[in-house]
Amino acid sequence: MTTKLKRLILLIFFIFLFLSIIGCGGKTQVKKEEFDPVLYLKKADELVSKKEYEEARKLLLEIKNRESAKEYAPLAQLKIADSYLKEDEPELAIAEYRRFLELYPESTYAPYAQYSIGMAYFRQIESPERGAGTAQKALEEFLKLEKMYPRHPYGEILPLRIQKCRNIIAEGELLIGKFYYKKGSYKAAVGRFEGIVKNFSDFKNLDETLYLLADSYKKLNMPENAKEYLKILKDKFPDSNFVKKAEGLKIQ
Repeated sequence: MTTKLKRLILLIFFIFLFLSIIGCGGKTQVKKEEFDPVLYLKKADELVSKKEYEEARKLLLEIKNRESAKEYAPLAQLKIADSYLKEDEPELAIAEYRRFLELYPESTYAPYAQYSIGMAYFRQIESPERGAGTAQKALEEFLKLEKMYPRHPYGEILPLRIQKCRNIIAEGELLIGKFYYKKGSYKAAVGRFEGIVKNFSDFKNLDETLYLLADSYKKLNMPENAKEYLKILKDKFPDSNFVKKAEGLKIQ
């Protein structure tokens, strides 16, 4: 074999080797990480536990966008809402829970999403002075849960949540009524007190409400109305201190 031929063969070999290396390198560069929604969900949970909420939501959004079977997309949407709640962004969480219910109303997770909306409002209740409006919103969402998903798994705790909301709302109305009462605006006070008697018959301070209502009617020179509510007070709360106090009203 001549020297010239040997050089040609060697050149061809190196060219082939070079192209092979380039080809392998190109494949490595364009290869993408295999999409695994289960793994992504796990990674998202880990990020949330580290309070890296934004990064977690990026993974969860990718699941929603890429998962063709839509098996894990509902769970991803739910975890997006949960992440906002953990980040102390209740309004954003509520919006995402509502989006979940719009997209997946028949999902087994739907009762949880509806309950979470109610709880997002419920956790914002601070006091009767500041929390009555939020308590009303929470109550509406809890009642919606009962209506839409009667087989929900919150049978033990939900009645307690509802009762607390009702008490907070009634306490707020009582505070407003007492404000009018102390000002001498008895007609306005009567409107608040009667609303409590009509709509919150299970209110823990109903005896006080009935007493104030009777006294307001007395001061409005409407003794028959005053006697009506005093009778209700004595019948429903015979051992209440307000029954004894009512004896001093001396309604003719």
